Amino acid sequence: MDAGAGRVARSAAPEKGCVDATDSGRVPAAAGVPRVIGRRALLAAPALLSLPARAQVRRNDLEALALPVKQDDTVARGYRRDVLVRWGDRVTFDAPAWNPRRPDPEGSAAQFGWDARVAAIAVPTQQAADGIPRAVLAMLHPTVDPAFAFPGGRDQPAAAAAMQGASLLNLEKRGRGWVVVDGGFQSRRLGGGTLCRVSGPTGGGGSIRGVLGLAGGCVTPWGTLLLAEGDPGPWLARLGNLDPRFANAAGFGWVVELDPFDPQSVPVKRTALGRFAHGDVAATLSRDGRAVVYLTDRRVGGFLFRFLSAGPATGEDVLDSGSLSVARLDGDRFTWLPLPAGVPDPVATAAKAGGSPLDTPSGLGLDPTRPRLLLACHGSPARPAGHVIELTAAEGDDGAATAGAVLLFAAGDPRSAEARYGRAGLPRGSAWPENPDTVTVDTRGRAWIGTDRGGRVGPQAEGLYACDLDGPGRGVPLPIYGAPRAASIGGAALTPDGEVLFTAVRHPGAEPGGNFDRPATRWPEFQAGVPPRSTLIGLVRNGGGAVGGPGGG
Repeated sequence: MDAGAGRVARSAAPEKGCVDATDSGRVPAAAGVPRVIGRRALLAAPALLSLPARAQVRRNDLEALALPVKQDDTVARGYRRDVLVRWGDRVTFDAPAWNPRRPDPEGSAAQFGWDARVAAIAVPTQQAADGIPRAVLAMLHPTVDPAFAFPGGRDQPAAAAAMQGASLLNLEKRGRGWVVVDGGFQSRRLGGGTLCRVSGPTGGGGSIRGVLGLAGGCVTPWGTLLLAEGDPGPWLARLGNLDPRFANAAGFGWVVELDPFDPQSVPVKRTALGRFAHGDVAATLSRDGRAVVYLTDRRVGGFLFRFLSAGPATGEDVLDSGSLSVARLDGDRFTWLPLPAGVPDPVATAAKAGGSPLDTPSGLGLDPTRPRLLLACHGSPARPAGHVIELTAAEGDDGAATAGAVLLFAAGDPRSAEARYGRAGLPRGSAWPENPDTVTVDTRGRAWIGTDRGGRVGPQAEGLYACDLDGPGRGVPLPIYGAPRAASIGGAALTPDGEVLFTAVRHPGAEPGGNFDRPATRWPEFQAGVPPRSTLIGLVRNGGGAVGGPGGG
């Protein structure tokens, strides 16, 4: 056990936690360059201008930080992390106590899932009568690995179908901290048994039961949640003998829309947005008020898609009518190529239309302050470590036919990047992101980027990084958190005041070759016989204030 394990075990003790802006008082919970990448599979190598030395002013308060591989996690100096919700913890009020050695489908359907990814945080437009700030945090549970989820490694498909899906968690601010409300009114689980309406050009007004492999999500400007199903193939093969409905592949692989503030609302699968293996989704508005939805096709050589609604983003079914386009990259510009309406296979159609294959396009992050979109590309055989691209909509309009494109940074060994791109002032001794998978942009001009190698252990731990998007520190990612051994980072979201950064630690200890009884770590509890648990954590500054610093400068 690592030296820090005792600290982690003590902080993990409560069933639910609170993130507070003070050091005590826990509340128990009831310059980019134009030439970036060439078109065919990003053939042209990225070119970067040199940046000023690190001694100059930065917009964030982070410093160089190594992320060693160990059983415990690593937190940047001046910050702490609080354990909030773990695999098996209660989500809905009627959830039973967690018993990992006897998984029960009904109980699992009310508990936090085996895997975890932050999708989005939804904030009500109107304050409650009692004046307490509240929000709903949407968490996804994309996978369930039988080797680590079940004793003996023998798959239990019914329980796995219940463990995956999504958890909607109630948040509220108490004093200077934010609390995850245990069993709150709007807390909700989505999974293999959730009834959904099917709407749009191929919906026919019908319904289907179940969401599978939710991979990404966002809050829309019109107040709903969009949750994107990933590749349903592995799940359908796994569950095909469990229930006849899982034999209908056409019912899965869609984007699901729901009201996060109404626990009785029926999720809707929006077929106009296309059926494929999504990586992430991001929504905004065009200058004339139409809905704009960006979607990634998470494959090596996958595409970037954009949906533009036919009319303004008003009414319940705004996403049922519009046009789907694919991005073609020409030098430093993306052009949106319209696809025929209602195509059954958007991916094949996009290839024929001339869409540009990308290096496993994964995470999407919209800048809330300007028409700027970040795209995290996980990597490919040509560029194994991946990179992050910045798109700026032409004329400041996300509905425009083109967008500028620059490379924010190339992931991988910083020494190689420095030699290859001539980049000055890289932080010596600091971890550098490899395989960026998720990205979130805050209101202070910085991106939060999470890495994911899928449990493969490398020379450094997986990390969550802050990267300035403007100023002298632009394009230099600095770590704030390192995950325990074999864990990945599952996205990020900030509270409205910016004082808590939520992130998810995915499948700790799930190293290739291990199993339920022999994990690579038992984080976060470090108790014999207790398996490691995917966990939602909160990162806060020890002295209070905005995570990452106030920005500006």
